[in-house]
Amino acid sequence: MIRRLVAFLAAACTQLVQAQAPQPPEIAARNYLLIDVTARQVLAEREADSPQDPAALTKLMTAYVVFSALREKKLNLEQPLPVSRRAWDERKGEPSLMFLDTTMTPKVDELLRGMIIQSGNDASVALAEGVAGTVDNFVQLMNRQAQAWGLKNTEFKNVTGTAEPGHKSSARDLSVIATHIIRDFPEYYGYYSQRDYTYNKIRQDNRNLLLRRDPTVDGLQTGYGEAAGYVLIASSQREFPNGKRRLLSVVMGTASKEARASESQKLLNWGYTAFDAVKVFDADKVISTVPVWKGEQREAKLGAGDAVYVTVAKGDAGKLQTQVERTDPLVAPLTKGQRVGTIRVMTTAGAPVAEVPLVVLEAVPQSGLMGRAWDSLRLWIK
Repeated sequence: MIRRLVAFLAAACTQLVQAQAPQPPEIAARNYLLIDVTARQVLAEREADSPQDPAALTKLMTAYVVFSALREKKLNLEQPLPVSRRAWDERKGEPSLMFLDTTMTPKVDELLRGMIIQSGNDASVALAEGVAGTVDNFVQLMNRQAQAWGLKNTEFKNVTGTAEPGHKSSARDLSVIATHIIRDFPEYYGYYSQRDYTYNKIRQDNRNLLLRRDPTVDGLQTGYGEAAGYVLIASSQREFPNGKRRLLSVVMGTASKEARASESQKLLNWGYTAFDAVKVFDADKVISTVPVWKGEQREAKLGAGDAVYVTVAKGDAGKLQTQVERTDPLVAPLTKGQRVGTIRVMTTAGAPVAEVPLVVLEAVPQSGLMGRAWDSLRLWIK
């Protein structure tokens, strides 16, 4: 049986009509996406699921796999790695480079800075070989992670973003990778905000122009290719009265370095000014206390676990209501964080805004034999 508990958050006395979503500015990009990372909501998009050549945005997944290897202690930041002939061969053509040669043994930390700040293809290859032995093995790890996240429009053929048949991703899939870097590896995210890096007496600027134009921008990655055009994923975090708010923009297929920066800035500024972020529930706030069967405690405390934010058009913060759905009966054992329902946030006109899991906030162990037997009888009678 589904039990609905409706809690109005607004003081409005009359039914309100949902306001039209704000219209984004004209963006000179083939594909784009703007998401509110804090509220986990899409604010604007164009052809966000269309597979494209991601160019050097590929290095976001390369970095994620390396960060995972660091966390799993398969290597460490101070560990030196050899530079293979395969990595040195990245000098062919006109790629982005850290300017490594086979006589060097840079540390993992140096290679990460070379890959992220300088967008070095040679650093990307050296890291891939250090983690997985070969580039091909590393690419398999990249695709395995993409599959685990359900990225249906992504397939990697290399670790650098060099154009080749079948190497593809979409604005939405790339936003998922970037968001995972921000959330899963805050200890390494700082690499993306560094404005320049010098290795072997060669200083190179970070190609993300927004790092110098907007003090709230702290990442992430640029790229360029003949088919890809100029691409940029940028993230900004700004302070507001109800807390920090992070937005992330993806632009693909712009005409120049300047265009990818200006169009990204336009999206970010619009997202902050056209929308308000509303904190619906605090982290670990008890939303409801409900009966539990066959448990050591007779009741369970339910909530969202994490703080719940939603993003609405500016001025619509007072037009929200929440609805909690759960499946009865709740039978112990219940573990902390176990999902037992859904919290829906909607306008008072009934239009959906967001959904988040309803979870158990405190574990409820199973009761003894006699308690379970008594509750089994009560459930049968019920």
